[in-house]
Amino acid sequence: MHLSAIRLDSTVNMIVVAVLALLAVVAVPWFWDRWKRKQVGRSATTLLAVVLVIVSTAMAGNMIGGFFPSLGALLGTQVYNAEGTNVGDNGDDLDKFRDAGQMRAKEGKSSIVTLTVKGDRTGITRNVSVYFPPQYYDKAYHDLKFPVIEWIPNYPSGPEVAICCYHLPEQLDLAIAKHVLAPTVVIMPDPTGVPKVGHDTECVDEVNGAANDTFLTMDLRNWAIKKLGVSPNRRSWAIGGWSSGGYCAMNLVTRHPQWYGLAASVSGYDKASIDKETENLFQGRQDIADANNITMNLAKHPSPVEILAIAGDKENNESQSIAQMKKAVRPPTQLTSWVLADAGHNMNAFKTQIPDVLAWLGQRLAGTSTELTSRATLTGDVRPWPLPQTGAQGALVDMVE
Repeated sequence: MHLSAIRLDSTVNMIVVAVLALLAVVAVPWFWDRWKRKQVGRSATTLLAVVLVIVSTAMAGNMIGGFFPSLGALLGTQVYNAEGTNVGDNGDDLDKFRDAGQMRAKEGKSSIVTLTVKGDRTGITRNVSVYFPPQYYDKAYHDLKFPVIEWIPNYPSGPEVAICCYHLPEQLDLAIAKHVLAPTVVIMPDPTGVPKVGHDTECVDEVNGAANDTFLTMDLRNWAIKKLGVSPNRRSWAIGGWSSGGYCAMNLVTRHPQWYGLAASVSGYDKASIDKETENLFQGRQDIADANNITMNLAKHPSPVEILAIAGDKENNESQSIAQMKKAVRPPTQLTSWVLADAGHNMNAFKTQIPDVLAWLGQRLAGTSTELTSRATLTGDVRPWPLPQTGAQGALVDMVE
């Protein structure tokens, strides 16, 4: 049985573990003087009781916060089994799904496909899920180019968690049906790849490592414009995310304003985390760390992008990051911030914000259009700023167009 089959969001499983923990605690004094080998028996029962109490408490906290659906998701070994039709490498079989997509569109239903994308520039291959609104397969919209939201899952999640646990497709369906959001294609990539445990990439081009940033921006964007026929207009492209995904969204948009116009972050922060799960991404290179510091980028490289930064009033790091960014931001960048009362860093608090985030994006994201794919629509004449050389294969550097 794969670890992904062991559910951490199951009430039944939590109750079973809690009962076992209670029995283990009772067993410690009950068997204290009954063991033939007292030292071994006492140590074993005490250790078992402590472990089960910790596990049951952690499961309860996970249920309250809604963090990890399975043991596989917690350990970063989740099987990639997101809902939707698998359309192969780089979406090569996407055309075969068109008839099914059109049938769903007639019923007013959206579609989800799963695939792998290999970056032309970086050579990185990652799992990706794509949400298509009903209009994408509606013949009346055939010649139109759709806007895009690139949604970055939090570490150590992948696209399957955005679908099963965020319930992002259902929220998108509702927002589009209410005309809060224009019909929009949503791309949900795996920002980390495998292995996930101890490999939190923070979506950056690692020094002498993987060019995660370049894959998630240039590679994925070029693939979507070419394969999905979406709009190339920078104002039609947004990046959003929660927690580490929120940091990724703000960082990538401020680093690549020539391609993106909007970023939406819930519980994101302004610089890459430094903890036991995050590799030594910058290898002591302060210039690379600074080039991935959102506060510094807002001050040094102002550009015509709009950012929404949300944090709960109980999230000290995230709230402090917003305060620092507000001090640093300069025109033409626009920063909107919301502080949520009685909210902490958990997925359940985040999920309540999805409708408002989609509404904020919907008010600003350029809708479906028939614009030509000229250089002007690709960049809006917004110039990239010089990115320092990281040594990562294929990584963007200097004034790459």
